[in-house]
Amino acid sequence: MFEHVDPFIGTDATDLPVPTGLAATWWWPKPQVGNTHPGATYPFGMVSACAYSGAYPTGYGLYDLSTEGLPPVLHDDLVASGFTHFQQSGTGAIRKYYNYFRVTPMLRPLDDLGTAWRIVEEEAEPGYYAATLESGVRAEITVGPKSAVHRYTFPAHHAARVVIDFSLGGLDIPFGRTIPLRAHLGMVGPGQAEGEIVVEGAPLAVRVECDTPGWRQMLWYDRRLMPGGTRLDFDRIRPTTLRPFGLMWAGPAEAGQVVELRFGFSLRGVDQARQTLEAELGGGGAPAFDERRGATREVWREHLGKVAVDTPSSDKQTIMATALYHSLVKPCLAPDESPFWPTPGPFAFDLSTMWDIYRTHLPLMTALVPERSVELANALLQIAEEEGNLPIGYRMARGADRFSRQGSALAHTFLADLCSLGLPGLEWDWALVHLHDDLRRTYGEEYLQRGITHPVSHTLDIAFGYWCSAIVAARVGDLTLVDQFGSLAGGWTKAYGPDGLLVDSTWYEGGKWNYSFRLMHDMATRVALAGGDRAFVGMLDRFFGFGADPVKQPGVRPDAEEMAAGYALDRFEGLNNEPDMEAPWAYMYAGRPDRTAHVVHDVVQQQFGTGRGGLPGNDDSGGLSSWYVWASLGVFPVAGQNLFLLNAPAWRESRVDVAGGTLSIETTGFVEPEPGGPAQHVQSVHLDGVELDRPYLTGGELHRGGRLLVALGPEPSGWGTRNRPPSAPAPATGVPLSRLATP
Repeated sequence: MFEHVDPFIGTDATDLPVPTGLAATWWWPKPQVGNTHPGATYPFGMVSACAYSGAYPTGYGLYDLSTEGLPPVLHDDLVASGFTHFQQSGTGAIRKYYNYFRVTPMLRPLDDLGTAWRIVEEEAEPGYYAATLESGVRAEITVGPKSAVHRYTFPAHHAARVVIDFSLGGLDIPFGRTIPLRAHLGMVGPGQAEGEIVVEGAPLAVRVECDTPGWRQMLWYDRRLMPGGTRLDFDRIRPTTLRPFGLMWAGPAEAGQVVELRFGFSLRGVDQARQTLEAELGGGGAPAFDERRGATREVWREHLGKVAVDTPSSDKQTIMATALYHSLVKPCLAPDESPFWPTPGPFAFDLSTMWDIYRTHLPLMTALVPERSVELANALLQIAEEEGNLPIGYRMARGADRFSRQGSALAHTFLADLCSLGLPGLEWDWALVHLHDDLRRTYGEEYLQRGITHPVSHTLDIAFGYWCSAIVAARVGDLTLVDQFGSLAGGWTKAYGPDGLLVDSTWYEGGKWNYSFRLMHDMATRVALAGGDRAFVGMLDRFFGFGADPVKQPGVRPDAEEMAAGYALDRFEGLNNEPDMEAPWAYMYAGRPDRTAHVVHDVVQQQFGTGRGGLPGNDDSGGLSSWYVWASLGVFPVAGQNLFLLNAPAWRESRVDVAGGTLSIETTGFVEPEPGGPAQHVQSVHLDGVELDRPYLTGGELHRGGRLLVALGPEPSGWGTRNRPPSAPAPATGVPLSRLATP
């Protein structure tokens, strides 16, 4: 897969072929841009590095702030004023995100720092980014888990320089700058410097080394050199008092002269940053670029090699490989790096957010690298231990952006799956304390008092959170809590009105139709609330646009009237809204896997493409890309329920390396799918030679691996129409404890 990854997919506004058929009826109000960046990354690493233009929201690219429709343009061409560290991946609606320690190779005076040069050539692969600026300087960057190496190749010039700006952060949009609260920077030897900036309450330390024999090493402040100065200290910085400051090396360059900078980062001080540099880059001033790039490449090859697909289409291979790559970038796992409490152990940031990733990304992470999921779970529990809440979102920032409006109790689904799988490395008594405590906070308090809370989608979250917590309570043998949680898990039915939809409420993006088809733990009751199979399928058909006319997507800066008309459609948002992600599989609980096949086929074949505009919307830390990986494999996770629903694969044959071995997915009767073409339908499924009379795998079956043989045909069959996915009522009303606690 490594060679097929294109990190540039998703960096431009959506540019896909005009949709046809059912896909032409879907309407996307959210930004039509992937918001990814092509910078150097490490699987679940702490550090990324990329060209910096100041554009929204990653700091890379062309676009201004965008929350609806096509993004407005901020820059006409790809430009860079330098190369920054720490970027988000695929997120939206965020005003400022990192981009610290900008490195600028210059052939001009320091007064010109901040000038944006046009990028005339770019190259990227997992773990590596390169760009040539119109100034003639070639930049190459690679990263380790907590480190970065820059290599700059200069043309001949009498006064070349490499400038590091310690004061920069954020974006070139209104109110988009991040101002350091305080900063300290000092030179500690020839070619060596250390410093720390405190940004949004997080102390980010760096150790930097540069091999530039004969070049001068200097500090600078307000674009003025400080000859002989060895230290800068700033406290209580405000936007009105901030002046740029940093470090530079300068001297004459011969044509082709190479300058290498090595960075070690830490959230726990310069001593730990120095140790990181030595551990990951060798330290001592020795060139490290090629060795670090090679080591990171091998780690990416290992991760990307966990999935393989058989297709004659190089474009489809690229789409799949890149989706898998984008699924492995976030969250940032940074063991022993918590800046907010003194104990060592797991720490994670860039959960942006659980709302985006809990349905698809976290189950994929658990399937491919279960040990990293356990690490993340322990980090979440440590955050709850220190801060009092399991986070919905978590940044490298103190006390900000908790994203509480998006959802409640979403970590509970993740932990329930790990518990059901029986993965080692978690103390479930400890986890149960925090699961229980978290459910009684914020929206959970109102749920306990009134039996319902608003936004009413949180009622579904909290009820399901209680059901997930019952799984953990059953594992540790606390039958009192199992019974208590079971009763509270049944309260989700109060969220639905007599029309079978959620009651009127406020919403975090979308509306009642987008949230009404969530896969709850008791889908038989959900279908009954809609009036039975026929009525439920009819509601889904209306939502997905069966029989509807094609729609027009919002353009740049759509007006209020255009947006209101679109929202009034109450339509599937073409995968550009998180609550819609699992809705296509709701059909399976009403005995209509053929409808699931139709919808999923049109999404997979028409909503993902090659090129910079190949994503239909925000990738959201890999949540969207993970959806593609699962859906195209024909296996889709039901988060929190240790369940995987089966559907027609988009590949003749595929392979997934899981903890227990290899899951091979083979087909008979396969026809290479095409955009606008008909969907294929499952006729039968065999697992290790035994016919399955059900349209799902348990988590234990998937994680053990095996041979899944899927027979396909052009027309729907009886498969999946009678034996439906399991529908479990609340534990107190009869689910055996073995069903809750056994992998």
